[in-house]
Amino acid sequence: MPTCKSLIHIIEVIMLELYQFELSHYCEKVRFILDYKELPYRKIEVTPGIGQLDVYRMSGQRQVPVLKDGATVIADSTAIAEYLDKTYPDKPIIPSDPKLRGLTLIMEQWADESIGINARQCLLSAIGRNADLRKSVLPSNTPDFLRNLVGTDFLAGLGIGLPDPTKSAQDTMKHDLASLCFILQEQPYLVTDQPTLADFSVAAMTMYVKFPEGPYLDLPAGLKGKGTPGIADVGMFEPFFTWRDRLYADYRKASSTMPSSSTSSSGPTSINID
Repeated sequence: MPTCKSLIHIIEVIMLELYQFELSHYCEKVRFILDYKELPYRKIEVTPGIGQLDVYRMSGQRQVPVLKDGATVIADSTAIAEYLDKTYPDKPIIPSDPKLRGLTLIMEQWADESIGINARQCLLSAIGRNADLRKSVLPSNTPDFLRNLVGTDFLAGLGIGLPDPTKSAQDTMKHDLASLCFILQEQPYLVTDQPTLADFSVAAMTMYVKFPEGPYLDLPAGLKGKGTPGIADVGMFEPFFTWRDRLYADYRKASSTMPSSSTSSSGPTSINID
């Protein structure tokens, strides 16, 4: 009969490992899927730069997310989603019906390549324009003098400012969110009457335009519920964010602990995500 200690060791050995950035919306897509399928996993926070060398040695590329399932290593959020649906078929996220399958995969690609990219540009622009948001992305142990400095226009005066607002990205995001509101007017999910990869992709990719308020992510407190002014606070898009909040409440598990780190986590949180 195995002891409690040996059982814990067995569980640790077989548990899925997600190499991630906590603030990555592509990693959030994978976390959504893992939670929906009720698969236990361990988060391994990758330090941008040096930590990505370990990711490269393991997966042959430096980007996250990377999922390790025993001896199997899978990179890229789409490849991970397809692997999880094939290997752990309970609660499928990709429909078997050809038409619905095609719609799901097309919508996931649209979310990754349109919403995800434009949402990141919107957030970077908002950080450059909003002092409170700039301070919110700093680690909690940042010295007060540095926090106050970041909250001023000193950096911009030195020519080190963040990108100017990207009107094209903001206009595209508004168009995408309006389209999603229309789709969701008369149906509970984007493709079928059950959540699919399309739903989890769209919910995760919109994280940067408005961070969820619940206990789902290990975020600085000042970031929760914040996002891009002119998008996150516009009533026209409230039906979408209400839908997304319900998706989080129904399927995303609360983050009870900070992610384990592959290297020191004392540096600033990075949002320069590949």
